[in-house]
Amino acid sequence: MINSIPLFPGLPGGPELLIVLLIIVLLFGANKLPQLARSSGQAMGEFRRGRQEIEEELQKGVEGEESEESSASETSADDDEEESESVEAEAEKEN
Repeated sequence: MINSIPLFPGLPGGPELLIVLLIIVLLFGANKLPQLARSSGQAMGEFRRGRQEIEEELQKGVEGEESEESSASETSADDDEEESESVEAEAEKEN
């Protein structure tokens, strides 16, 4: 049987995760870790708020286009009624 080496072995498990955490503590120091976690949480919150604002603006734009289309169709219906009334009035004048 051929032994193959996987290209992506998966997520790190128990011992690998401990080694990664130890390296992070050595690089940043134990005092800086809470500050890093807090700032990353704030950044994620800002990102979510920005995404929600964009989604709301897009939704308002879609609703605005729909209302413009409906008002345009109402306006054209009103124009058609006015035209038919003016045609009838002209026909009465001719008679």
